[in-house]
Parts: sequence; C-alpha cells; structure tokens
Amino acid sequence: MNLRDLRYLVALAEHKHFGRAAEACFVSQPTLSTQIKKIEDELGVTLVERTPRRVLLTEVGVEIAQRAREVLNEVEQIRSIARRTRDPESGTLRMGIFPTLAPYLLPHVVPRLRERLPKLELLLTEEKTEVLLRLLREGKLDAAIMALPLHEDSLHAEFLFEEPFVLAVPGQHALATRTQLKLDELGTLKLLLLEEGHCLRDQALEVCHSTGAAERSGFRATSLETLRQMVAANVGITLLPILAVRPPVACAPDVHLLGFSDHAPSRRIAMVWRKSTAMGAFLKRLGEVIKDLPSGLLDAQPGVCRKTPPARVTKHSA
Repeated sequence: MNLRDLRYLVALAEHKHFGRAAEACFVSQPTLSTQIKKIEDELGVTLVERTPRRVLLTEVGVEIAQRAREVLNEVEQIRSIARRTRDPESGTLRMGIFPTLAPYLLPHVVPRLRERLPKLELLLTEEKTEVLLRLLREGKLDAAIMALPLHEDSLHAEFLFEEPFVLAVPGQHALATRTQLKLDELGTLKLLLLEEGHCLRDQALEVCHSTGAAERSGFRATSLETLRQMVAANVGITLLPILAVRPPVACAPDVHLLGFSDHAPSRRIAMVWRKSTAMGAFLKRLGEVIKDLPSGLLDAQPGVCRKTPPARVTKHSA
C-alpha cells in the first residue's frame, strides 16, 4: 500500500463512483478498481460494496478512508514545511471565506496581499461556514476567514477585526429622516433575514433576541444582495454589515442607512486554521496583513453610504 493507493481510496470515498474517482485521479477505471481490490486483499477486509448503480463504503471502509485522508494531509504538511523553509512567502495557500463577507472584504485585502506577498498563489473558496469547517478538518483548506465564536478544539482562531452593522431601511420608511438610532429601538421592528445556513442570519437573530426585535415572516433571502434589493423595493428593513455598504459597493438610491448612537451590533471576524498545521507562523503573519485595512473602513458613523443628489437641470433659452 502506498500514497497513490490511499489517494484512490479517498477519491472513491468522495465521488462514490469508480468512473468519476478514476477521472479525478487521472487513471483508467480498471486501474483504480484493481488498486482498491489490492488494498482490500492486503488488509483482509472489504472496503467497498459494489452495486450495479452506485458504490458504498463499508463501515470499516469509511473509517480507513478517513485515516487515509489524514495521512495524505500530513504528507502535504511535510511538503509544505519544506516549501516554506526554502521560501516562506512562496507556494500556494488555499483560503476559505463565507459569502456575506467575501465580495466586500476581498477588494480591500487582495491588492495588499499581492503587493506584500507577490510570490504567494492564493486559491479562494467561497462557502458557508459549515462547509468551510468541514474542508478545514479534511485538509482541503489551509485556512479560512470566519465569524466568531467557533467551537472547534482542533482549530486556532486569530482575531482580525470587529465589523459593525448598520440598519438599512427603504427611502420611504419613517426612520429614513434620521441618521442614527439607539440599539433598543430595534425592539419594535421586524427584520428581513437570510435563509438558514448563513452565519449572518445567526448574528442578526442574536441581535433580535437581545433587543426584542423579530424576524419578518414569509421571506428569507439567499444573499445579502437580495436583502438589499428587498429593502430598496420597500419590502422591509434589515441589518447590513458595514463592509457591504462601503465602496467599491455602489450606494442603492432607495436604501437609507442608519448608524447606532450607542453600542452598534457587530460581528467578530477571525482567520482560522488547524492547530496541527505546519504553516501556523506564516498564517499569523498573513493575518497581520489582512488586519491592516484602510483607515475608517470599519467606522460605522452616520452617512456610511450617502445618496448622490440628482443632477440639476438648467434650462437655456433658445
């Protein structure tokens, strides 16, 4: 049994299909099937239940595939140590980030990373938090940017910044004449929220529970942009993270934004990686680069996204 055979088993566990697993490993299906049978003969156990339509791993097959995944990850860590020793800032970094932060943070971060770490190849994966955690555990990501708190003993979380929320209301709303409100004023309001699975939904619900606010029933958005458009269409109001209303994001002309005059609700953002990784020191340095955001970017003052007044039309006599 060698590393190549372990890769075949892990691919089969992931794809649950001999043909697709073989394609992922760039070998023929008979070759992959033969090597899986070789592992079974060597170990003296059945790893795979072969049925006409699909492939199922046996209970021991699932356990051995997981161990194989861990072995392959450790081998990659060894290679990573060697690469980082030769040149700490070169190589490939597989970074995850969640959807309600990625399009708003990355325009501020990626140019700085390219400037300060020009030899680093950054491969980004945008997924919900639950998926990012799984990919981290499986060694398919080196690190991820996520919202705290996390309850994973195997992961290290390096705090990056705290991102305040602002309240977004339609231009016709009674609150649209104001620039600020107190946090406890949310208690009389109903908010539009994201669907299940988004960490921003959990964060907004936490604000609702602490202030007495409620979720607007009958609607759940699939993205922050959907929420923004629903506010613009006068469907309701919502909380938006401050980076989602900062340039280069364009101001929505029918959305009015209010800051909070006392303690603004917020979310804490961290960079997370496995405690066992060989890249810990480098990732810590990388986190310092990400922390170095433009001045004032996270300042949730009134007028965070001012509407542009219409151009004045001057009439000229013929």
